[in-house]
Amino acid sequence: MSDLQFTHLDPLGRARMVDVTPKEPTHRRAVARCVVKMRPETTAAIANREVNKGDVLGVARIAGIQAAKRTSDMIPLCHPLLVGSVHINFEIGDDQILIEAQVDTVDRTGVEMEALHACSVAALTVYDMCKSADRGMVIGELALWEKTGGRSGVYRREDEARRDVTEAVTNVSES
Repeated sequence: MSDLQFTHLDPLGRARMVDVTPKEPTHRRAVARCVVKMRPETTAAIANREVNKGDVLGVARIAGIQAAKRTSDMIPLCHPLLVGSVHINFEIGDDQILIEAQVDTVDRTGVEMEALHACSVAALTVYDMCKSADRGMVIGELALWEKTGGRSGVYRREDEARRDVTEAVTNVSES
């Protein structure tokens, strides 16, 4: 038997929303990242704002912000939260765009799902705006990179994926 406890299951194994009412509101932050891989011509068109549909990263940023605010509408057991801030950032590489979403709140539960949702919707928006030119794009490596606040404290991703993406961002920054 595993030591894993799934908080969204009641004692009979049925789905439930976790009761956060006894918790005190605290400052919480989450950071998520993902990558949209594409042809180099596509990243160049995005960087030079040559995509016919408009400013790809500007629209993706707004889509990510909206997604963070509407997470509980899409993920059934997420609590509606008062999102304090959302930052969506992009790093353009030769054949990919790294997307990072940071979400902050002062509330009784964390914003991990809001950051992951924001990141994924921003990536889907990049795909949508560029699909007519590059249907072979791949969205991947969506992961929580950091969370702070709450009873469980700080979590920072420290694995091979983090080193790979950090190295990719460093290489893009040095270019």
